[in-house]
Amino acid sequence: MNEELNIIYEDNHIIVVEKIVNIPSQGDKTGDIDMLTIIKKYLIEKYNKKGDAYLGLIHRLDRPVGGVMVFAKTSKAAARLSEQVRNKEFSKKYLVIVDGKLEKDIGVFEDYLVKNQKNNLSRVTDEKNKNAKKAVLDYEVIKYNEETNLSLVKVNLHTGRHHQIRVQFSSRNHSIYGDQKYGTRGRGKQICLWAYSLTIKHPITKEEMTFEIVPKETGSWKILEETYLSNM
Repeated sequence: MNEELNIIYEDNHIIVVEKIVNIPSQGDKTGDIDMLTIIKKYLIEKYNKKGDAYLGLIHRLDRPVGGVMVFAKTSKAAARLSEQVRNKEFSKKYLVIVDGKLEKDIGVFEDYLVKNQKNNLSRVTDEKNKNAKKAVLDYEVIKYNEETNLSLVKVNLHTGRHHQIRVQFSSRNHSIYGDQKYGTRGRGKQICLWAYSLTIKHPITKEEMTFEIVPKETGSWKILEETYLSNM
């Protein structure tokens, strides 16, 4: 599967790749191939490593979601990038296609979410719920298509809660097209949720670096019937 690995950036400390849709970020109970395994295999082959290769998982994307991910090639890089995540210095932006026309073209969603461990679903709840965690994002509508009644939206995550984007939009009757868990439209289609931009400080040089990749205009992403992604 190495030939399918799209490497956006690589140096001695980090590797930035395009996560492949429908492949887990790391191994899970399904036993299916995952991104950690794919990248480790690439590193072992490229550098003729004997045995295993170190690769630090810094963040995750839901299995059906594709987009930009960064992995650490050293334990020092992993520790420093993980610290950026904890300090909210790790910026992730997403593209979504959602049902309907949002009331405002630019806005902020603030909710409290609780996760149900048994069914792996999250929902909006009251802040008094002792298990609730605050979830915040801001968004900007790029385009609304009246014919399809769908909106292409940029999302900037301020917190990283379980299924956060999916839950916050669906709770406002703007579920993501193709979302099999929380959606109302596009059942059986690929979810239109994509991690298109990632900004970090390089763990060694401290240089601010932004990596971007937009989804290919195929499959579910063609549903808007007009070309917007190539103009971003």
